[in-house]
Amino acid sequence: MEPEFISHIIFNIRGNRIILDFHLAELYKVSTKALKQAVRRNIERFSEDLMFELTRDEVKSLSKNQRSQSVTFDWPTITYTPFA
Repeated sequence: MEPEFISHIIFNIRGNRIILDFHLAELYKVSTKALKQAVRRNIERFSEDLMFELTRDEVKSLSKNQRSQSVTFDWPTITYTPFA
């Protein structure tokens, strides 16, 4: 069981428990842009089963589920498909 402060940002997508890039950036106290740049510079370190990009349908499904739940947290306006 995850500590309360992180359990609300873990989602199930494609049979995997994931954290989205903007939440991971928040945990590390860096911008999402900086996190993604670091990943791109070191892309060979990330296998496909460790990191993948969500589809627009997956993003819509996640954001719709979050709006329908009573749990509220900072869900940004997504203008790109995030990495998981």
